[in-house]
Formats: sequence, C-alpha cells, structure tokens
Amino acid sequence: MTPPPASEYIHATALVLGDFGLLLRGPSGAGKSALSLQLVADWRARGAFAALVGDDRIALEARNGRLIARPHPSIRGMIEARGLGLLRVAYEPACVLRAVVDLLASGESPKRYPDEDDAMTRLSGVTLPRMFENAANVGVAARIAAYIQNVATN
Repeated sequence: MTPPPASEYIHATALVLGDFGLLLRGPSGAGKSALSLQLVADWRARGAFAALVGDDRIALEARNGRLIARPHPSIRGMIEARGLGLLRVAYEPACVLRAVVDLLASGESPKRYPDEDDAMTRLSGVTLPRMFENAANVGVAARIAAYIQNVATN
C-alpha cells in the first residue's frame, strides 16, 4: 500500500462557501481571519452552507490533481478575532480548494486590470485560479462572491 502524500503547512486560512473551497493567503495582519468570518456570516445569512476549514496554518495535499486543505490539528475549530483572541467555531475537517485569494498588505490595492499571468497560482503541484484583494476595501466580500460565481461557472 502506498503511503499518502506528505502535507505541507502554509500560513493561510481555508473555508468552504457553498461547495467552493477557498484559500486566503496574505501577510500577518492582512485580514484573513476577519474576512473569513465575514464571508461565512454573509453566506449563512443567504441560507447557503459556509464553514471554516482552518485558520493560520493550513495543510495542503495534492491528490489526483486536486488540492485538499486541512486545519492544523492543534488549532482546528479555532479562529483569531483581533481584540477577542481565539474563538471556537464550527469547522469542516477538509475541503477541495477551487481558488486562491491573495490579500495585499494594508494600503495596497489590486490592479484595476490584472495581468493574465497573475490569474493563476501553483500550490503543491496543482494550478488554481487566483485573485488579489485588500481585505480593508469596501465591498471586498461582494467582489469575492462574484469571483467565486465566475470561477464556478467557467
């Protein structure tokens, strides 16, 4: 029997919105956790399924051309909320990632018309669609929802 592929941990947050696995990456303080909480709340308010997979440290594992995200065992079911500390939340044990959002540092804005080369990223040997965003910008959750809808229908 072949052992499963080794996982690599990255600094990111993973969540499921509907049936769409999303990875948020960015520097510390970029707003990954707060944006994840907002996205989950927004999707649930619309009656759609949404849940955290993991915050801060995410295991990535390529399987059959798909990228699986899992939480780090020591912090699964927890998410940091600035000013509140660690919160316990419902979580999913894994998801298939379908896209990546790279969050920019405070004060940076995404390009108005991104380069075609920036539209994809490669993680653990798997290529995924990618967008850039600033978590502090007005309307970020709506733009991410529109992006997910666009990726899901293509």
